[in-house]
Amino acid sequence: MIQISNVTKKYGKVVANRDISFTVGDGKISVLLGPNGAGKSTIIKCITGLLRFEGKISVDGFPNKSLDAKRRLGYVPEMPAIYDLLTVGEHMEFIARAYSLPDSWKEYADSLLARFELSDKKDKLDKELSKGKQQKVSICCALLPRPTAIVFDEPMVGLDPHAIKELKEVFRELRTAGCSVLISTHMLDSVEDFWDTAYIMMDGAFAATKEAGEDGETLEELFFAITEGQPAEGGVQ
Repeated sequence: MIQISNVTKKYGKVVANRDISFTVGDGKISVLLGPNGAGKSTIIKCITGLLRFEGKISVDGFPNKSLDAKRRLGYVPEMPAIYDLLTVGEHMEFIARAYSLPDSWKEYADSLLARFELSDKKDKLDKELSKGKQQKVSICCALLPRPTAIVFDEPMVGLDPHAIKELKEVFRELRTAGCSVLISTHMLDSVEDFWDTAYIMMDGAFAATKEAGEDGETLEELFFAITEGQPAEGGVQ
């Protein structure tokens, strides 16, 4: 479970997040939606411990910056944060050693690389990979420790259709396994089939919250009504 309580983040006089509170429950998928500058990436960086903030954030009951929380939380950033001079295989070994994973990690790592069509790139340096393949490596690294909570920031940007299909299936598998999943995205159609709770952000705060299956406006209609002041006729870009 990821719990965010009264979180505020300021950059000088600019308020990027304003008194935000929400929970991503076990076995639930929550999505963060909003235009550029709404504050989505800021709250994600607060959750993952990359930014200082006012308020409280916990992962499975542990303060988010504690070692116990970090062992449980996976993170796929918008821009792949991997090492130019490590090979794909060495990235997996680096994660395994950092998390003190049992020897069985190798079999799971191989299955992840195969799933995202990286098996033949195992000995390639990161700097030799395309941005899309770097994103796949980032996803595999986040999944390898089998986190109980995981955060994805625009995870489908740059991915090919096969990888998008596999990642959507991964989302479903994580939910079934009881993992808490938080996805920030601009693309409604990428999550429309499996989200549980959607939070729409504007100007650093939540403008609306919608539960899957609720009556009333569709998620797309609600999104555009809030962000543009009118219902949508097309998809979110």
